[in-house]
Amino acid sequence: MLAGVPSVAAAQSAAPTASAPATPSPVAPPVQRVIRSLRVEGSQRVEPETALSYTKLRIGQAYTNETLDQAIKDLYASDLFADVTVAGAETGDIVLRVRENPIINRVILEGNKRLKEDKITKEIKLKPRQVFTRSAVRQDVARIVELYRRQGRFAASVDPKMVALDQNRVDVVFEISEGPKSKVRQINIIGNEVFSDDKLREQMVTKQARLFRLLSSNTTYDQDRLAYDQQKLRQFYLTEGYADFRVTSAVAELTPDKEDFIITYVVEEGPRYKFGDITVDSDIRDFDDKALAKTLAVKKGDWYNAKMVEDTVDGLSQTTGLFGYAFTEINPEFQRDKDALTMSINFHIAEAKRSYIERIDITGNTQTQDKVIRREIRLAEGDAFNSFQVKRSQDRINSLGYFQEKFEIKQTPGTTPDRVILGANVEEKATGELQLSAGFSSLERFIVQFNITQRNFRGKGQELRLGVNYSSYSKSIEVGFTEPYLFDKNIAVGVDVFRRDFNAFNFVNNNRETTYSQVSTGFQLRAGVPLTEFWSLSARYGLSYDEVGLDRDTFFRDGQCDRILAGRYLCEALGNRLTSSVGYSLIYDSLNSRLRPSSGQRFTFSQDFAGLGGDVKYLRTRADAAKYWGLGSGFILSALAEGGYIFSFESDRGEGVDAVRITDRFYLGEPQFRGFDIRGVGPRVQRLPYTTDATGKQILITDRQQITDDALGGKAYYLSRLELEIPLGSGARELGLRPSVYVQAGSLFNIRRPLPTVTFPTTTDAAGNTVVLPLPVTDTAGNPLFSYANAQGLAVTTTCAAGLPDGNGNCNGILPNTPQIRSQPFLERFLGDSPTPRISVGFGVNWTSPFGPLRIDIARALKKQPGDDDKLITFNVGTQF
Repeated sequence: MLAGVPSVAAAQSAAPTASAPATPSPVAPPVQRVIRSLRVEGSQRVEPETALSYTKLRIGQAYTNETLDQAIKDLYASDLFADVTVAGAETGDIVLRVRENPIINRVILEGNKRLKEDKITKEIKLKPRQVFTRSAVRQDVARIVELYRRQGRFAASVDPKMVALDQNRVDVVFEISEGPKSKVRQINIIGNEVFSDDKLREQMVTKQARLFRLLSSNTTYDQDRLAYDQQKLRQFYLTEGYADFRVTSAVAELTPDKEDFIITYVVEEGPRYKFGDITVDSDIRDFDDKALAKTLAVKKGDWYNAKMVEDTVDGLSQTTGLFGYAFTEINPEFQRDKDALTMSINFHIAEAKRSYIERIDITGNTQTQDKVIRREIRLAEGDAFNSFQVKRSQDRINSLGYFQEKFEIKQTPGTTPDRVILGANVEEKATGELQLSAGFSSLERFIVQFNITQRNFRGKGQELRLGVNYSSYSKSIEVGFTEPYLFDKNIAVGVDVFRRDFNAFNFVNNNRETTYSQVSTGFQLRAGVPLTEFWSLSARYGLSYDEVGLDRDTFFRDGQCDRILAGRYLCEALGNRLTSSVGYSLIYDSLNSRLRPSSGQRFTFSQDFAGLGGDVKYLRTRADAAKYWGLGSGFILSALAEGGYIFSFESDRGEGVDAVRITDRFYLGEPQFRGFDIRGVGPRVQRLPYTTDATGKQILITDRQQITDDALGGKAYYLSRLELEIPLGSGARELGLRPSVYVQAGSLFNIRRPLPTVTFPTTTDAAGNTVVLPLPVTDTAGNPLFSYANAQGLAVTTTCAAGLPDGNGNCNGILPNTPQIRSQPFLERFLGDSPTPRISVGFGVNWTSPFGPLRIDIARALKKQPGDDDKLITFNVGTQF
């Protein structure tokens, strides 16, 4: 521009002398600016060369104002600088003056109580020793807010603060106000005419916030759950026959206080359809179309149900899989008649080749050996594919209990169309259990348990266990080992060694008192072989030495068991005996899981014969059966029944004495028969003491807490239970809570009626009532004994009811002496020996607590027999259920 000025001046001076019109002079091109020097000022940590590398500025390069503007933008984009300016644009000596962003010293979270710090820091990007930028802070604020929104806290807010430190460092503080969880205040449904709002709300996972749902997590708003609820509504209408149903809109409005949501659905129900013609069209020649159609559950004229259509497709897939077709494509072809309101369906089975197992891949097992998994698979490489055998293999692997729940065997195409690869991708879980627990049981009072079990010892599927239990009434130590496949053959063997100390008891004045003790020491050898896929046979041999005794200080008199104190039946049980027994069990098992079955059945028939040497001879027979049904939505119905009988081969042991000893009989009550106390069902002997009422009349004490109650057991029993397990939400499932309701019926019976322990003398009072007198102490001749005090004040025993003996067998005097009492009068009665069923109903909860397994039951006995001891609430900690 400056260079063009003289030319303009010259043109102006020459203008007056020119006779011709002046012509404009050409405009000179703008002067090109060149960078003469380039440097960076203000950088501390960032090298100048590094800062310049973010720009396109170079010495000797032409530049414009736009070039310098772009350089400033490039430096800001590097997130290294908080401020950038350019000097020297007029001279070409360019100076980039920068102020660096500070370095983050710490990232501090304040106010977070509902979200743990590690969960937030995992999501945010700002970290110590990184460069601080405001854009990164804004992004992290949005991330934290989103975390709280996922929890349903839409009122949460985050206020970021920056605390400046020396050396250009800062602490970043996120002050978090979490706010309450945003609840669903109301769910409105518009357009529904067939079903009520309440009925439709039942189908949704999201629930309206109400006081009785205080502990539910489904009352909070969740956007993903909103979409899922729309799908649930559609599924419900499709199962009811409304094939045209649709949700036209779903709107969630946040209230002004950001504490609640109001959700509104607008729906169109449409008409209800019935099934039309149902046909099957198979391109596979092995199947008869008409025969297959007759086996389908869907029938013409029934209300349309989309779930039944899905089940039919699955059923047809299973059917084709049974014939070896692994990847059969089954397409339901719908033909809707809007005039007749019918839905005709043709199930088309596409052409497929019979499949064979190419290989079986087992992955994910780091501890468990391949052969442990492979031996449970009912197919081998080269076998024809069979969907039933795949499902059975899956159930058997699940039953091992070594892997994650809901394990599935995946089927993928092989190298050719007629080959299939089975993939068992397992996820191992802990198979070792170490339990040290102390608890309180309504059965055994205080309990201390130590149990260590390894169900997959050395990764070979072997089981090794050690258990020590101690309580007020039982002590035991047991060691067991099981090898499920001996020498890699399908033969299971095992051994158990045990020592058990058990104290039987009764209740007197609500106090639990020990009656007899039983100490058993022995071992058992076990072996089992499969007969078929579902049938197996096991055999066992056991040898035990039992020592049965009574407290000598309490129940013995003159070195002999006192039948009046202990009872005739307990005195007859005393002694040591050796039991040598051999037995077998025939088992049918088609359960889908041995740990938590939801389908299938199990039946066991067992017999044990004692008498291969030893002192005891009997045949004990037991049978039990169980069947499980998965009802859908997590409901599991189970029916269980068991029974047993024991027959003695010993000779008659005398009148009133049963041939089967009291320690070998069956007992029934808590915990297997809920609603009754331990040994609360079956034959028993009760002792009811006498007292006098206010008028002096002798009466019996019938208060259960003040009578002596001895359970005698029985030779025969039966017990059945119908139980429904109720599913809970995901939170309760994670806690291990499994509630159920049930009804039980059973009985224990069939022993010889024991003889009365004692017969008390009687008299008649003035009113003519019979009065039972105390049992006196007698001499060897049977004469009652009395006591009197001599001159020295010492007690002297005599046969004189009054006066003193004169040495000639005569009694002189009229002063009465004190009778010596052996026992106060009581009524002994035999009750409960009846096969009539006892019935109870109840509700229980299993909880896998941090302190060990816990079960609580509330059960009421609806029907019982005289003498039965019922119990409303029972609980156990640290025992298996």
